[in-house]
Amino acid sequence: MLLKISHRTEYSYDSPVNYALQRLRLVPRTGPTQKVISWAVEVEGARNEVRFKDQFDNETRLVSAHGAPHVISIVAEGTVETHDKSGIYGRDNSLAPLWLFETETDLTAAGPGVRKLIKSIKAAGEIDRLHELMQTISQQVAYNIGATGPETTAEQALAQGSGVCQDHAHVFIAAARLMGYPARYVSGYLMMDDQVEQVASHAWAEANVDGLGWVTFDAANGISTDERYVRIAVGRDYRDAMPVSGIRLGVADERLAVRITVEQ
Repeated sequence: MLLKISHRTEYSYDSPVNYALQRLRLVPRTGPTQKVISWAVEVEGARNEVRFKDQFDNETRLVSAHGAPHVISIVAEGTVETHDKSGIYGRDNSLAPLWLFETETDLTAAGPGVRKLIKSIKAAGEIDRLHELMQTISQQVAYNIGATGPETTAEQALAQGSGVCQDHAHVFIAAARLMGYPARYVSGYLMMDDQVEQVASHAWAEANVDGLGWVTFDAANGISTDERYVRIAVGRDYRDAMPVSGIRLGVADERLAVRITVEQ
């Protein structure tokens, strides 16, 4: 499938900015499930500082701004050819060791809720157990925009029974690690069947299974990834793979607007 993606992020301020530094992970890479046909990232109102690959092999850029103008605009867009691999991403060339994805983070620490969740899984085979885990999370954590925030942990989302794709991924990662699987967070895009325009990117999880490599699980939708998905970055949790993040110094009030389109 050939997907056309446009991701526009705009920061506006009510007064000049003393200093702002933004980290961008907005560049997809060709791999087992996708081929990047064309891609460009354009930044207005900020200066490109450096480009590099981070510890998880994500294409990363730093841009800075200070003073006027009062608007920073970041547009990432292009075309990606995707392939359905039945949810199996396989192995990649990342230098990050598997044990790194076995380690808890603040957002994916397993507590009583995750331990109870694991005890409810009855399937025998490895893949069957992970698919049952995904379906159970999908049933127990309702999709509810605004129910959680960037700092919500897996335990908190599971306890309140609602969240967004970020929370579904964190709960799956916390449980999979406790079950003995290296697990990681993936940020990217999903072409929806009935909605071209979106207000946020998508996220899902991967578990590393012996003999298969990385296998994908989107607990927010109760499925493994297919040709409707485009991956951008990976990490231990949301903080490692978030598309845009940064810091700002000064007293200027900030307003954020995001517009994403994903279409065939």
